[in-house]
Amino acid sequence: MSDRVLELSDVAAGYEKKEVLHGVSLHVEDREIVALLGPNGAGKTTVLRTIFGLLPPSRGRVLYRGQSIEGGRPSENVRRGMALVPQGGRVFAPLSVIENLELGAYLLRGREEFARRLADVYALFPRLQERRFQRAGLLSGGERQMLSISRALILRPRLLLLDEPSEGLSPLLVREVVSTLADIRDRYGTTILIVEQNVRAALSIARRVYVMRLGQIVMEEARPERLLEDEKLRQAYIT
Repeated sequence: MSDRVLELSDVAAGYEKKEVLHGVSLHVEDREIVALLGPNGAGKTTVLRTIFGLLPPSRGRVLYRGQSIEGGRPSENVRRGMALVPQGGRVFAPLSVIENLELGAYLLRGREEFARRLADVYALFPRLQERRFQRAGLLSGGERQMLSISRALILRPRLLLLDEPSEGLSPLLVREVVSTLADIRDRYGTTILIVEQNVRAALSIARRVYVMRLGQIVMEEARPERLLEDEKLRQAYIT
């Protein structure tokens, strides 16, 4: 049996009549952290939306744990063990931290299981426990990002898709969030595909890197540090 949790093969997708992805192929192995990098407008977010089922591909295959899922609904993919953390640390602002986490636990059976998962989340992000009764809309940007990630983690996904988790965060909070992603992989065996503009943050935890430009994969790199060591390479593909 293949160790690949996710595989895209020649995937094309877009919005209305505009094609954004032009034959994207990539894969992510079990328990691997892979970064998808590239400039604004490269199509990175569209890749995540297509994987998660928010956008149907016009051609190509999306395989999750060996099963073809292209065109499947997001709710089906959540039940399969997939979670998406969208860009911007989105939360339900009028609700408290714990109420946001309860919304993420809608597939769990019973309060005891929720309590166990909640304890795990608080161990990863102690600040959320301190603010558990606070309205989510009053949290800082970093705390909202922590809550958004935690809401996805409540169901203990096999595959975690993250869109720009460092956006708008201070360098200190970026390091904290990135370090926690490595902890999530190590504790729960979670496979992670991360889209990032913060190249150094992504490369600090990624095992492999794909670089996109104009809707295509233009580079796969098994040694992420090369992108920082080679200035010409970094400028050509990242900035």
